[in-house]
Amino acid sequence: MEQDLSRIGVSLPENLLGKFDEIITKRGYSSRSEGIRDAIRGYIRYYDWMSEVQGERIGILSMTYDHSQRGLVTSLLDIEHDYSAITRSAVHVHISHDECMEVLILNGEGKEIKAVAERIIALKGIKNVKLTTIRPGEEL
Repeated sequence: MEQDLSRIGVSLPENLLGKFDEIITKRGYSSRSEGIRDAIRGYIRYYDWMSEVQGERIGILSMTYDHSQRGLVTSLLDIEHDYSAITRSAVHVHISHDECMEVLILNGEGKEIKAVAERIIALKGIKNVKLTTIRPGEEL
């Protein structure tokens, strides 16, 4: 089935585009458009999966960020304090002078765990966020 295509314009930093071009070449995509379509499909699948996070959950939220981004560390701490009732542990690692990694272990209602992730994803200076959750006692 052929679908109508829409053209869009996207502005990207040169280093991000260069890295993306390397990946699409390694994966064998015939064009940037094909790679972008695949990336958008993955983003939509992840969003759909996140929408289903509910009920009692244990989660690991990992993130990398630029700690020199003005106000970011304060915003992260505010979020962590807002959700202190479900935060079991936090680990902070210095990757470089400006880049940090933080891992939160969360335990509570899935919707609250998801809310933590969504608030963090929205912050300027956050480079990467990954949330993995399981139901307590769930067979893997």
